[in-house]
Amino acid sequence: MVKINFPKNLIDPIGRFLRKEEEKLKERKKKLDKEDPFKDPDRILDNAAIDTDASEQFGHVNVEGLRKEIDKTLIQIRKALTRIKIGKYGICEDCGKMIDTDRLMVFPAATKCVLCEKKKSGKKV
Repeated sequence: MVKINFPKNLIDPIGRFLRKEEEKLKERKKKLDKEDPFKDPDRILDNAAIDTDASEQFGHVNVEGLRKEIDKTLIQIRKALTRIKIGKYGICEDCGKMIDTDRLMVFPAATKCVLCEKKKSGKKV
């Protein structure tokens, strides 16, 4: 089997970009913690009206949804950074073929080629 590697001059900027994205997402996650109405210590003592309680519930659910999406994206970024480190960036983790560079330009954290990603999601290939 032929080992495929992207040139270092292409990988380095991608790694820097992914690390910056990772930092941005970590900061966004910290801000979300402050926005979560359930994290407000005064909430326990507050005898809020039903509409205020509903608003807090909605705010909490919204923050939790955003937090889950950030966690998912952080995992994808960390997987891509690990693949850069071990020299497997740009190679599909399922089939071992090169991931299309257009896909990597749009989604630098991609670890699967389009065909394998479609198979995983159950879409017709």
